[in-house]
Amino acid sequence: MTATERGTKTERGTETKRVTETEPSTETGRGTGIDPEVLRARAVDALTIARERTALLTSCVDDGELTAQHSPLMSPLVWDLAHIGNQEEQWLWRAVAGRDALRPEIDSLYDAFEHPRATRPSLPLLPPREARAYAADVRLRILDVLESAPLEGRPLLDDGFAFGMIAQHEQQHDETMLITHQLRRGPAALTAPPPPSLRSGPLPREVLVPGGPFTMGTSDEPWALDNERPAHARVVPAFFVDTTPVTNGAYLAFMADGGYTDRRWWRPDGWAQIREHGIGAPLFWRRDGGQWLRRRFGVTEPVPVDEPVLHVSWYEADAYARWAGRRLPTEAEWEKAARYDPVSGRSRRYPWGDADPGPEHANLGQRHLRPAVAGSYPEGASPLGVRQLIGDVWEWTASDFLPYPGFTAFPYKEYSEVFFGPEHKVLRGGSFAVDPVACRGTFRNWDLPVRRQIFSGFRTARTAELD
Repeated sequence: MTATERGTKTERGTETKRVTETEPSTETGRGTGIDPEVLRARAVDALTIARERTALLTSCVDDGELTAQHSPLMSPLVWDLAHIGNQEEQWLWRAVAGRDALRPEIDSLYDAFEHPRATRPSLPLLPPREARAYAADVRLRILDVLESAPLEGRPLLDDGFAFGMIAQHEQQHDETMLITHQLRRGPAALTAPPPPSLRSGPLPREVLVPGGPFTMGTSDEPWALDNERPAHARVVPAFFVDTTPVTNGAYLAFMADGGYTDRRWWRPDGWAQIREHGIGAPLFWRRDGGQWLRRRFGVTEPVPVDEPVLHVSWYEADAYARWAGRRLPTEAEWEKAARYDPVSGRSRRYPWGDADPGPEHANLGQRHLRPAVAGSYPEGASPLGVRQLIGDVWEWTASDFLPYPGFTAFPYKEYSEVFFGPEHKVLRGGSFAVDPVACRGTFRNWDLPVRRQIFSGFRTARTAELD
């Protein structure tokens, strides 16, 4: 890929800036009244699960693979490993515990805003053994801090927010490292069982989401990030939405009908993108005779027609929707479809209710290395019967990434605020690569519309006709 296909931005919101450069805000009202010991145990679990995943992603390849740059889109894996430890040191050891810096000389090396990904291999990075030791040392210190830290009294400490933020940050980098594994060439380094067959009978193509107000965003989710806040009323006209994400089979029909060669379906900048770079299929697909194949974590296999399509850009998703006589849902429509309960009128944490995700609800946490077939997880359906809104694939929406009314940056502007604007499109719902700690009905992801290496798919919608 050329620099143009990669886009002009080098980072997205999973990257953090040095805590010393932006003081935490004084946002108030974050406390939820949850038992501090429950939150403390939750934080230990979240941090432990994240570190186990980081260890898996960085131990399954040799040191040469860790220090190599497998794509200019991504950092070397060893950079992510030390960056995880550095952010934990800065936020939890220095900012929360008030302790002296352990390795202040490396802060600038692991500042995501100072060094674009493409240039990071040229930096004097910590070698793998030293990076592992550094991250492990920080973690042992932080677990001691967490045992006695008061989880109230400061915005960073209320409800254990800082510990939850760091657990989410590590899991987001784990997803980034999994993308790097998908981009790397060579034999498979990761394995996982296929998703279970959790389907129940035929589904209608679409369901009607009634018009009217609903509560979007959150003010009481303890570890929600700043761009998810505050909760606010949003009026959404009635619309129809797909019951499942668009499948590979449906997308193949678009391709067979000349979707990539018919200018009618493409926005001008999207058309220029695919023409300039010769794009004619989702990323990692290739045609072999009369069959389409895909490369998935080192394995080449036939494209499965009943799985959600994966590795498509916003432009590709938008073009397919136009070809199908439909459109991408707005971000508000997506969230209403995912959270709104028409019986009670309230917005749930997740489509299935308020309970944390379980394996019966959604394909999350890298338990599997692929999406489940469309229509899976009936126990994770929304009250209106929409499935797979959480997990499997990130879903592009029609919306630009913008702040909610009353938005306050917390605890640093570089998480969200610097990315607001029409350059970035919103994705919702998470993918199989997302851990539950970093995925909920209000969680907002964003990226450039050219991005295809991410685990992105989509579903379509249409406006309900008024009688």
